[in-house]
Amino acid sequence: MRIRIDLAYDGSDFHGWAVQPGLRTVQGHLEVALATALRLPAVGVVCAGRTDTGVHARGQVVHLDVEDGVLVSSVGRSRETPPEALLRRLNGILPVDVRVRRVVEAPSGFDARFSALWRRYAYRIADHPAAVDPLVRSHVLPWSRPLDVSRLNDASALLLGENEFASFCKRREGATTIRTLLDLAWHRDLDGTVEATVRADAFCHGMVRALVGCLIAVGDGRRPPEWPVEVLRRAKHHPAVTVVQARGLTLEEVAYPADDELAARAVVTRAKRLSLVGLDEEDG
Repeated sequence: MRIRIDLAYDGSDFHGWAVQPGLRTVQGHLEVALATALRLPAVGVVCAGRTDTGVHARGQVVHLDVEDGVLVSSVGRSRETPPEALLRRLNGILPVDVRVRRVVEAPSGFDARFSALWRRYAYRIADHPAAVDPLVRSHVLPWSRPLDVSRLNDASALLLGENEFASFCKRREGATTIRTLLDLAWHRDLDGTVEATVRADAFCHGMVRALVGCLIAVGDGRRPPEWPVEVLRRAKHHPAVTVVQARGLTLEEVAYPADDELAARAVVTRAKRLSLVGLDEEDG
């Protein structure tokens, strides 16, 4: 059977999502916790989008496959349903900076990575001393210059659609940097924090942080609104673009189609990524 797990984590003290020998990672902790809870020697999971060092998540989604009967037998005498029991046991094993929010048996055809329609990230910036809250210092980027939200939105609108985002991605051998940017919008919260909402079919390494770094230069008046498009058309790294810190970035949501469309979506996504050579999801 395939199990879907929805989880959240504070990425501050993790070296990203993916397992790395000798380093503290979200995947590493989750797989150890699952092996313990399910009484298995080892467990492997697939996630919707790999987050980089210091990046947070509220809406990460993973799946894992286990033999029929494993989940039921791991429950013992609990009166809870097997998914409920697994959720409780995982949260009892995992460190406090990782929380499982939901465990369900995945519908037929579900794939946490390939069935996804889009991923949504948020980036938060405090551009005024009154908005810098030390209680959330690891989740918000402090910025010394005031940002003009209208200028940010004007510049962001020019970047939407399917484009070659090589200017905003860390290149990887055999991987494409073509992405479809569905939304990139800014607003100011009631607490004074400026928040960017970024939604795309997938993200390449460093894409959101590079986009935010480029757009901040427009928002604080150092660059004109047309500059990010000029950077995009360059199709290679621009030395004037600053990749902002990971601390302000959070994976908020991953969207999937209706259950009866999951398998078809996964087939289409796999075919597209094979044709584009190694397209993957990762940001940081």
